[in-house]
Amino acid sequence: MTAPPTTAPSTTAPPRVLTVAGSDSGGGAGIQADLKTMLALGTHGMSVVTAVTAQNSLGVQGFWELPVEAVRAQYRSVVDDIGVQAVKTGMLASAELVETVAELIAGTDAPSVVDPVGVSKHGDSLLAASALDSVRTKLLPVATVATPNLDEVAQLTGVQVESEEGMRRAAAALLAYGPRWALIKGGHLQGDAVDLLTDGSDEHWLRAPRHDNRHTHGTGCTLASAIASHLARGLPVPEAVAAAKEYVTGAIEAGFALGGGIGPVDHGWRFRDQ
Repeated sequence: MTAPPTTAPSTTAPPRVLTVAGSDSGGGAGIQADLKTMLALGTHGMSVVTAVTAQNSLGVQGFWELPVEAVRAQYRSVVDDIGVQAVKTGMLASAELVETVAELIAGTDAPSVVDPVGVSKHGDSLLAASALDSVRTKLLPVATVATPNLDEVAQLTGVQVESEEGMRRAAAALLAYGPRWALIKGGHLQGDAVDLLTDGSDEHWLRAPRHDNRHTHGTGCTLASAIASHLARGLPVPEAVAAAKEYVTGAIEAGFALGGGIGPVDHGWRFRDQ
């Protein structure tokens, strides 16, 4: 009887990406969305859980922050042993957590993508008002790319965006806090889904058709994680953002219903297409 052929295991690990964010018990956003995105894009996802949410398709019923010591210990455990090629942040909830994570990122030699999560898709607050100043003065200055939507950029800068020209003003106001690149997500504007990526000199307008699909839970987490994954694979920021935009556009188009409310984007849409 002939033995089946064997395949030697790979000795090369994929690029490693670390998400520092909250857990979404419904699986559509947060840590769960981040890890699914990282796997779909060929990287090894790792996680630092900052908060636990009770969350489903209808909204966030509650959340509980982890102690700062637990967040710091998770981060050091992963980075000091395994190492990272990119870091992505999401829900950080409190000023103390924001400042701790900013300090950790500042000491890590890897690009960082900061998704300044303020509210959930359902309008539930996920960031204490007292933490906004810490995001501005501590977290944004250590970001390679900051990825606010229009509500979040208004929270952070006071700039209300109603047009593409308004996106330019918002980007300039955000860059004043120190991130290398600002990605202003214009998904709440009318017309095509347009985003503006700029470092203050180069401008990149990213446009995609708007899909008529209400199941878009996790869009922001997914986009930020996709950018981090492509940065970890070695792409420059503009190329990483463009590739991430393409991935999330497909995920939005394939978003599906779960429960009685807003369902998630489909992180595995490319696998299902095959």
